[in-house]
Amino acid sequence: MTVLKAAEIDRFVANPPEAGGVVLIFGPDTGLVSERATRLVNKASEGESDPFNLIKLDASDLGSDPNRLIDEVLTVPLFGGRRIVWVKDASSRNLNAAVEPVLKQDDWQTLVVLEGGDIKKGVGLRKLIEPHKRAVALPCYADNDRGIDQLIDEETREAGLSVTREARAALHSLLGGDRMASRGELKKLCLYALNKGRIDSEDVEAIIGDASAFEMSELIDAAASGDLAMLDHGLERLAEAGSKASVIANQTLKHFQHLHRMRIDIDQGKNAQAVVDGQRPPIFFSRKPRFTQQLRIWSLTDLERAMDILSEATRISRLNDALGVPVLSEALLKLGRAARARQQRR
Repeated sequence: MTVLKAAEIDRFVANPPEAGGVVLIFGPDTGLVSERATRLVNKASEGESDPFNLIKLDASDLGSDPNRLIDEVLTVPLFGGRRIVWVKDASSRNLNAAVEPVLKQDDWQTLVVLEGGDIKKGVGLRKLIEPHKRAVALPCYADNDRGIDQLIDEETREAGLSVTREARAALHSLLGGDRMASRGELKKLCLYALNKGRIDSEDVEAIIGDASAFEMSELIDAAASGDLAMLDHGLERLAEAGSKASVIANQTLKHFQHLHRMRIDIDQGKNAQAVVDGQRPPIFFSRKPRFTQQLRIWSLTDLERAMDILSEATRISRLNDALGVPVLSEALLKLGRAARARQQRR
């Protein structure tokens, strides 16, 4: 098989293959990797009560004894049922020597689930697994707008709560970097608003107001509005906190894409404030003045150049974590200085 597309992954996890196979779940969103691996294992073992049929291994177990995996795969369950081998932290070591003997088998009934981190295309386990007819790779990237909406709907539906458009817009700016962290924040929010019946923007700010995602919004706004003092402070905190640069770069790119769409409407003769007020999902109320200010600063041509810079920063930071923070810092400072220069000319 090959790498599944986003629309196919949830269907696959909900309906895992009944025959044996190897599934590699990988990507930069470690929370989503863990969530999908857990769901897949739970679904594949549904109705199975024999604890000996679920074997949990760590990559270090296979690193010191590569033959352990094939031994577990070929072991026949004593009391029948489906056997599942779940390998954690699969990208921390070179496990090709352990996985290759499994893929060389003509037939096997055990389901092997490999839970890994961000693995580059064409190397390691991805190179081994993606072309194989009985193996599949499930990539896990940071949630997009549709994924965030789905996550919000899942948690609020379970809690029996509704959510206002303003609160949903605020959550879009705060969530998405890590599925597990996002779900945890939503569960806290639902618990806080449980007796109210609905979640509004004040609830979001009260519960997630000190989260790193708010700091991310401030960092993005500082770059887009030319606030170099705030930007320098935010970049220092970014480096100290060990934040994932690729996530921030992608969120900044989405912000400038949003400005670009709004700038097109304004250049076509629409009122700037009406454009800001008319966005769907709505812009969080406390950020509306910042959007209005940034739309005065950035022309359509300048926004297109900014998006090129951010696209490249996002690409590099995804490919190389070590370069992520310096590359992102340089991109944001370049945008911040451009915004400041344009403000001073006004």
